[in-house]
Amino acid sequence: MEAEVVGLVEKVDFSSFTLISRASIVVKLVILILLTASVWSWTIIIQKTISFRLVRRQVRKFDKIFWSGKPLDELYKIVKERAKGPSSLVFATGMAEWERSQSENGESIPGVSSRIERSVDIIIMKEQEKLSYGLAFLATVGSTAPFIGLLGTVWGIKNAFEEIAISQNTNLATVAPGIAEALVATAFGLFAAIPALIFYNKLSIDLDRIVRTLEIFSDELSTIFSRELDS
Repeated sequence: MEAEVVGLVEKVDFSSFTLISRASIVVKLVILILLTASVWSWTIIIQKTISFRLVRRQVRKFDKIFWSGKPLDELYKIVKERAKGPSSLVFATGMAEWERSQSENGESIPGVSSRIERSVDIIIMKEQEKLSYGLAFLATVGSTAPFIGLLGTVWGIKNAFEEIAISQNTNLATVAPGIAEALVATAFGLFAAIPALIFYNKLSIDLDRIVRTLEIFSDELSTIFSRELDS
């Protein structure tokens, strides 16, 4: 008897495509949502990885130019025409506020240091917001995809038991296909969630490092302006 049941199970096609095609409309909808979320997540992951790498390269390049000893006025003339990267934007913003705070007789208007710091902080926040766009979606997929997949699994198992009750047959050949179809949804949920969660953590750390670098550069720039004011 067991040999006959095993033979029947072996005849059933358990390939992923066949299991999905046999699944109920709810399970198919869950799998479609998870596939869409996975594709979107990988799009964000690839785009952010390339973007962060470019930003780090721009920061290193500008940092090298900034500390090369070139006069700040000359560097500002170059940067304000074609600022590339967040560091150059921070510098251009600080220099622009510095120029606006100079009176006609060459003296600085009171409060210039605080205005420069506020202007630079706003630029850093804008850059952080721009760079962080999409990370919230990765966090959402990483936390919700397993539960969405579990919903499909529960629904599929419910249908499998209903079919068992209708057919009044509890042998393995009847139970296995329905259970397998239901478990596919959980597999897709994990397939979407694991990469999204891993890269969310990695990209968040990379973003924090970039922002920290900009904050350090902002403090250095403020120190230079403060020194100019004192002299």
